[in-house]
Parts: sequence; structure tokens; C-alpha cells
Amino acid sequence: METMTNLHISKYALEEWLRQMVCSKTKVFAPVRNGKKVDFQSLAFDDKVADDYVQTTQSVKCFAFPKAEKLFSYRKEGKDIVLKENDSRDLPEIVLWKVRPCDAAGFAPLTAVFNWDYKDDIYNVRRSKMTLISFSCAQCDDSCFCTSVHGGPGNTEGSDIQITELPDQSALLEVLTSKGQSLIEKFVKAPVLAEGIDKEKYLASVPVRFPLDRLHEKLEGAFDSPVWKQQSERCLGCGACAFVCPTCACFDIQEDARGSSGNRIRCWDSCGFSLFTQHTSGHNPRSTQSTRWRQRILHKFLYMPERINETGCTGCGRCSRACPVDMNILEHLMSIANHG
Repeated sequence: METMTNLHISKYALEEWLRQMVCSKTKVFAPVRNGKKVDFQSLAFDDKVADDYVQTTQSVKCFAFPKAEKLFSYRKEGKDIVLKENDSRDLPEIVLWKVRPCDAAGFAPLTAVFNWDYKDDIYNVRRSKMTLISFSCAQCDDSCFCTSVHGGPGNTEGSDIQITELPDQSALLEVLTSKGQSLIEKFVKAPVLAEGIDKEKYLASVPVRFPLDRLHEKLEGAFDSPVWKQQSERCLGCGACAFVCPTCACFDIQEDARGSSGNRIRCWDSCGFSLFTQHTSGHNPRSTQSTRWRQRILHKFLYMPERINETGCTGCGRCSRACPVDMNILEHLMSIANHG
């Protein structure tokens, strides 16, 4: 993504910018610590934005693709049925503050999925009403592998503005879109053009753990490989990995009916669930956890790149952190790419 402007502001000006947005009644969501977890929540004036974490528990996917969302409501009137669609145009503009680069990059594959063979207006309206302010990563952990999937701790893809905090109590602002420029003009007072600041030396060092092209090559002939059974032996099929993932887009349609009226609800689902592919007849083409694990890996790293030119993973590492039985996706991908 081409940078429109690089700006240099003080840490005080950065904090004042956030304060001004919150005071202006702009709906701002930012990471806030709650016990051991850090997650995005609507920011109030006295909330402290978390700064002692690598990654939030949940991704920001839910702001464009909520966990459960009403598509339309209906009411039976005699022999007729009256439908009322959910009007997403009334949704407010929101600012997402301190998004990690791997989360911002996750909107590219997510948007591609929701516009592949049908343009999902509800998703697209929600996405269009978001302004993403990402913060580059100064720290990482063993679960991070963004650089292995063509990302990085300073990747600007998907961001409207990216902020790199500097050790001298100042910050570098990369203004990347017209939406980001509008926000700067409204809230940042007298910014100074940045000159000679190399943000790379302030970023976390995330080593490349496997070559993505080689992984793709290995997966092309791996459908019947015994590796899927070996890797999936611990998997519980709990869906935690899908529910924290910034790119997983599987959903189910549920009926919330009461008497003569009801709602049609879209809610998150997971290809790791045993009932995900079960037919009405009772037949299940992916009846074992190994076939479901195979689907997850092939979908993200083979099918999506081939069909929509997007890798279904940003290397955020959430799935490995969230897994109750340590199904470490990075270890599994390294094993396939480096050993086959």
C-alpha cells in the first residue's frame, strides 16, 4: 500500500488525538485489559488502552462479520409473509484504534470471500464504515509467524493509518488512505512531516519459519497424505481456532422463530465441527477429525490462494494460543513445508 504522507507527532499529541475522538462522540474501539485478557471494546473517556500485550484474544473480524447478526425478520399475516430486511446503512462509522498489522491484513482475504461469487452487502457496508488505525509491533512471541505468510510487524495492508511508537516519546504516522487523511485533518493539530525515520529498526524481529511457495507445492499433492491423521490426533474439534481467527469466514444460518414471527440469523461456524458437513441423510463426507483438519489447512493455504488469490492466514498465532490441546499450526506448517 502506497503511503500518502508520513507524519511525526509527540506521544502527548497521540494521546490527545485519541482523547479528542472519544470526546467527540466518535465510536472508538480499542484494546482494553480485563484480567488476563485484552480485547477490543467501546472506549469511554476514562478507559486505559492496553499496552502490555502481543495480541488481543479476539480479532477485529467481528466488526465487519459479527458472531451473530440478524439478516432479516419476518411475520406471518394470514397466507402472506411480511419481510423486513436489516438495514445496515444505519450502522455508525467506527474507528478501530491499535489494531495489529496481522488483523488489518486479515480483511483482504475476508473481503475476497464475501465478494467471491456474490457481493455481501451487509459485510461490505460494515467494512466501509470502519477506519483502521494499526500500530506496528515492537514485540512478538513464539506463536507469531506473519513474515512466513508475506506479512510483517510493520505491514500496512488494510490499514488507513499505521502508527509506530518511537523510543523518544514520539510516533511515526503513515497516512495510507483518504479516509485516514480525513481523520488526521479533523483531530491532529499541527502535525510535522516525518523525515529520515526508519521504522524498521523499531519493529519486532519475526523470523521466516517456512517458505510459503514450498508449502503450497507440498499441499498440492497431499490430499491423501498420512500427515493429516498424525497432526489431528489431539484435535478436539472445539472450534476455538476458527473463532479467534481474523480470516475464517464459515457461517451457519439459524432460525429464531416464535409463533408467527421470527428472525433469520447468520452466526459463526467452523469446518472443524463434526456436524459442519453432515447431510440431512446422515451422511458426512468429512466424518473424521483428520479430514476436517485437512480441510482447514488446504482451504487456507491451497484453495484460497488458487481461487481468490489470497492466503487464508495472516500468521497472527491466535489459533495456537487458543487451542486447549496445543494444536500448534506453525509447527504443523513447518513440518509440511520443510519435511513433507
